Amino acid sequence: MAIVASRAVDAPLAAAPDRVLLADRLFSGAQTSQVAAAAVAIAAGQVVWAGPRVELPAAYAGWPSQDYGDATILPGLVETHAHLGSYSRVAQPDVPDPAQQAVAWETLSAVKIARQLASVGVTTVQSLGAKDYVDVALREAVRAGLVDGPRIVAAGPPITLTGGHGWYAGSEADSIPELRRRVRQHHKAGTDAVKVMATGGFMSHSTAPWNAQFTVEEFRALIDDAHRLGLHVAAHAHGVEGIRRVAEAGVDYIAHASFVGPDGRTAFDPALADLLARRGVYVDHSAVPTYPPVAGESFAARAYQLYQHGVQIVVGHDIGAVLPASAYTWGLRQLEAAGLPRAEVLIAATSRGAAAVGLAGLTGVLEPGYAADLIVVAGDPLADLTALDRRLEIVIGGRRLTPDPVAPFDPAERLVAPVRAPLAPDDARAAQWERQRRRAAHPLVRG
Repeated sequence: MAIVASRAVDAPLAAAPDRVLLADRLFSGAQTSQVAAAAVAIAAGQVVWAGPRVELPAAYAGWPSQDYGDATILPGLVETHAHLGSYSRVAQPDVPDPAQQAVAWETLSAVKIARQLASVGVTTVQSLGAKDYVDVALREAVRAGLVDGPRIVAAGPPITLTGGHGWYAGSEADSIPELRRRVRQHHKAGTDAVKVMATGGFMSHSTAPWNAQFTVEEFRALIDDAHRLGLHVAAHAHGVEGIRRVAEAGVDYIAHASFVGPDGRTAFDPALADLLARRGVYVDHSAVPTYPPVAGESFAARAYQLYQHGVQIVVGHDIGAVLPASAYTWGLRQLEAAGLPRAEVLIAATSRGAAAVGLAGLTGVLEPGYAADLIVVAGDPLADLTALDRRLEIVIGGRRLTPDPVAPFDPAERLVAPVRAPLAPDDARAAQWERQRRRAAHPLVRG
């Protein structure tokens, strides 16, 4: 009698079929203008042709196609600054010792946030702060087809001072040799990038956001070693001095760039912005509100000033720490409200975002040879960014994503974690406390 081995598990996600998408408009991400009456042919997970449908090569004319009519095909959106696993801070498993489940719980939380981002059209996400390298594991699970989700650029836990901002993620260092060792540990763990906490943060009990956490020499040693290993470096930087130091040291990307001075006040520095532009540093717009307050400012507090100075603005919302995944497109509208042209917002959210996370030439553009990461939306986002909320199809690596239900974002809900009491009564600490109080009560945060 023959013994037939049974298959214990289903096969990973099946390969996507070759097909053609048709729509009234194509925004390629490579330029700000659109192609009318467009077609995109995808095969083996890649774009093999994109352009006017009347020019569609005969080789693709017989492929299965779908015409979306009054719609736009554009590259999938890119979130350059997310904290996958953040939900583990607000929910715990109901077991006697939750600590035994911590890594698994963090990983499942990361899956949830990544799926939510994909479900609102984000096909690539850079993870800038994840404990236990759960973002690396999730990246590999997506690549292996075990989980259907966005492309993940993983940075693992951020590198910080002992007791510095984000110390609880578990990657502290206090000297050049220790910084280099941390970079090499990240490389060994399989990260794509390194995040360093260049300054303190507003959500840490024991740090001041205006203080730099390392010297220029220390930053340079970290960055040089990361670049030697093929890793790009992202720096969390609120304070002016920290921004200046990492820029001089050769950093690739800055999160926040809030321009906070040593007195806790916000003061934009045009010369420093010019330095960022000359160095080609990518900057996300998740800066804190202006202090002293500026009535009616958008959530993207410094974005327009940076844009005016030629800084490469990208879309990073601090998802999981400040904004939920559902707020992604709201954040794009905040960039427009800050003064950025609509086409510039779309470039920041697609091709430039992909370049910022090290994926230039691979995704973010709809041209032959690029990954078939795209979304189809009803209407024209160049006429109205709310079209991005009318998603008709989401495609990642050529496969159609079945989105999870995501509740619409309500800007009246609380966006940030509760702040702690001030640490000392001096003027700078008082200014920090007032800024934290303001952020919790900001009109765009509280509604």
